Amino acid sequence: MEQVADGLDEVLQKAFTRPIPKSAGAQMRYLVKQLKGTRQVAEVLGITQRTVERYVKDQIRKPRPELAARMEREVKKRWQPQIRARARQTAATTGGIVVDTRARFGYTAAPGTTDDARLRHLTVALPPEYAARLFDAQDAGAPEQQLRDIAAEGLQEIYFKDHGRRAGGLLVEFTDIDHIEFDL
Repeated sequence: MEQVADGLDEVLQKAFTRPIPKSAGAQMRYLVKQLKGTRQVAEVLGITQRTVERYVKDQIRKPRPELAARMEREVKKRWQPQIRARARQTAATTGGIVVDTRARFGYTAAPGTTDDARLRHLTVALPPEYAARLFDAQDAGAPEQQLRDIAAEGLQEIYFKDHGRRAGGLLVEFTDIDHIEFDL
């Protein structure tokens, strides 16, 4: 499960100024317009071109649950690209990103300290450079582990090391994510 990647997508969806189309026909018409044809939509959704045409004409109104979920996901990926880009730009240049997570944190530190991993709930505002790195890595198609490593590095520097003012040799491990949520 891609928790960090999905969380980054969800935070950008919070910036939407209008809701996505509700009906299956409206969603299908939007996808046909965005992908410039029924054949492309059929390939993306894994259905026949004729089925796409039936949804466009409102001959079919109620999709199967798995098809409805795929349609909604594809619409959300393409919905309001300028709003999405503006939210990313703001987070990456001035606003930063807030990470709310419950996960197991372990660390390597100086001898004599406890390094046992333990479950913690953290809500930390990461500066814009970490937001930029997260979004850039996601755009480049980075795997989930790389996104987790960037988030862990941000939490390490901001929360555990307090911007470099303490715990100089500390290395944080970010594992067993129970939940992670982002906010702008």
